[in-house]
Amino acid sequence: MTQEIQKTLRDSAAMRWTALLLLALAMFCSYIFMDILSPIKDLMQEYRGWDSTAFGTMQGSEVFLNVFVFFLIFAGIILDKMGVRFTAVLSAAVMLTGAIVKWYAVTDYFTGSSLEVWFNNNLNYIPVFDELGVSPFYEGMPASAKFAACGFMIFGCGCEMAGITVSRGIVKWFKGREMALAMGSEMALARLGVATCMIFSPFFAKLGGNISVSRSVAFGVVLMCIALIMTIVYFFMDKKLDSQTGEAEEKDDPFKISDLGQILTSSGFWLVALLCVLYYSAIFPFQKYAVNMLQCNLTLVEPSQDSFWASSSVTIVQYVIMLVVAAAGFASNFQKVKRNQLILLAFSIISLITYCYMGYMRQSAESIFAVFPLLAVLITPILGSYVDHKGKAASMLILGSVLLIACHLTFAFILPLFKDSAVGGIIIAYATILVLGSSFSLVPASLWPSVPKLVDAKVIGSAYALIFWIQNIGLWLFPLLIGKVLDKSNPGVTDPTKFDYTAPLIMLASLGVAALLLGFVLKAVDKKKGLGLEEPNIK
Repeated sequence: MTQEIQKTLRDSAAMRWTALLLLALAMFCSYIFMDILSPIKDLMQEYRGWDSTAFGTMQGSEVFLNVFVFFLIFAGIILDKMGVRFTAVLSAAVMLTGAIVKWYAVTDYFTGSSLEVWFNNNLNYIPVFDELGVSPFYEGMPASAKFAACGFMIFGCGCEMAGITVSRGIVKWFKGREMALAMGSEMALARLGVATCMIFSPFFAKLGGNISVSRSVAFGVVLMCIALIMTIVYFFMDKKLDSQTGEAEEKDDPFKISDLGQILTSSGFWLVALLCVLYYSAIFPFQKYAVNMLQCNLTLVEPSQDSFWASSSVTIVQYVIMLVVAAAGFASNFQKVKRNQLILLAFSIISLITYCYMGYMRQSAESIFAVFPLLAVLITPILGSYVDHKGKAASMLILGSVLLIACHLTFAFILPLFKDSAVGGIIIAYATILVLGSSFSLVPASLWPSVPKLVDAKVIGSAYALIFWIQNIGLWLFPLLIGKVLDKSNPGVTDPTKFDYTAPLIMLASLGVAALLLGFVLKAVDKKKGLGLEEPNIK
């Protein structure tokens, strides 16, 4: 009987979690590159001439092809027809290609080149898209921002394809097992990429006292090479699994366009998709401006250049402590002995306090915001395990929306009141960022594992693709809107540390209000139609 149970890789806990780790590491690298310029927005304005509108337009371009050329829909079809392993490698290769283009756009090699001249003279008017007000370029946009936007579009195609592929891969390896825990754990690890980006992007840009924004992007390109290697290793694991089970995703029960009707006629699907776009639109675009928002609302005094807090070594030390926080907190969830669990949890909390103290001593906005995913890493496995065994996914989405609203309103109205308080402002910033990060962990633990309950197994890839496509509309629109609102509400402001962020933050909080209302509707529909969203995954 034991031999029968252990006959496939999927039946081995070690093997299926190894498969998850490979996918999560690839997404970890992609999350770093996704926000690689976010913590150095001020440097992009100073050294490349990108104002908030140019910065926001470039950042929003990541999802342009996914939304307006419907690439994500095609990605879902590719995933359903070709399978997880092929699509995983393809997505990593596409991300790497886009990353290289974006890197070249911000290098000194591009400055003064014939390519820069061409971008200055072209792409100032895009028929139809300009009339609709959705063009990814505009007249007067810096050439480097235009070319970087082109690379970011390519990267975005691969990144979103990777997102739906990872979700489908987790369903394949964990369905009927600890699926919510797996999805939550994957996102927890991937979101450490946000902290890594916030710490190391400014580190590489300022390395050696000579500022170069291209070094930060080059760091991201190296990581995308690693992501490609991770997906290739996963390819062979997944192929071995299929040879053991006799599964062949791309041949048995092939995808048909008519199958999309099953998805589009599901009210539960549409509610989950709309919740997703509202929630993610209030988080991901905010991440791209969060460091600059903190720079504008905190009184930060750079430490003396000859002190430890201004040295490059402090960056490495703080990052190691961050990893200790994440590892100890994450591991505490899997301890069967209560004493060991409490020891790890206490060690994680002490390390977190140490990390926050170092961020305060460094007087660095990017170092402060890097704390964003750390509490999420601790509680995501708890939430995932709870959904697996107890359910209540729809209720968790409602809670996440409430926390989201509270955090953005705190940033808008309370944090500025403490601008003159060197300690008070940073304490409020840390607390709010940690709560915002924890609210974000409610989504992967509750929303993504709910999708297989709403659609047929053979169209899960397309269902995730449609949700990601709808989500990408918000991810394209809101970075652009934040940049425009920021410039409009701060006329004549040229110092990137003097912006008033109240209007953009109120806009983001309103998305949380809409998500909260939809959460109540989803819970009512689930109760009426018996979708099973409040039921546990493991029965």
